[in-house]
Amino acid sequence: MAQLKTLADRKFSKTNPEREMIPRALLWGMLALAMSTLMLVTISVVTDRPHVGVPPAASVVREANFILEGLSAQAVIVKDVQGNVLLDMPHGGFVTVIQSGMARARLVAQTEGNPPMRVVEYSNGRLVAEDPATGWSAELYAFGGDNEESFRRLLEQTQ
Repeated sequence: MAQLKTLADRKFSKTNPEREMIPRALLWGMLALAMSTLMLVTISVVTDRPHVGVPPAASVVREANFILEGLSAQAVIVKDVQGNVLLDMPHGGFVTVIQSGMARARLVAQTEGNPPMRVVEYSNGRLVAEDPATGWSAELYAFGGDNEESFRRLLEQTQ
């Protein structure tokens, strides 16, 4: 047991293979970043600072409910609430991405079955995919115009 040295007893140098892997200055910098972040959040909460980056409230222009069934990593079937197939896409692209995100939220929330999701267009131009079963949602404009357009076409198809 005498052969074992504690980490505090070891001498670190550039030639010693047991030298520090993370420089102390970097560790202090990470600690300072974490503490300053904690301080900023605390000040924001204590002073009731209004939230920024929250979309403004707007009225619903149109909405539709869909059932997304993922068949594989790429394939997805889009159905209406009656079960009629609207689209059968072997390469669903962005629709598959939204279906996968929603499926993950449902897995975490332990949602049974495959209840419909909502696609909502607001008067301020926002287009949102919402899952009423879990509270999950995705602001579709944030993924680019082409991806948003795929859900706009779905919405128009049901109107």
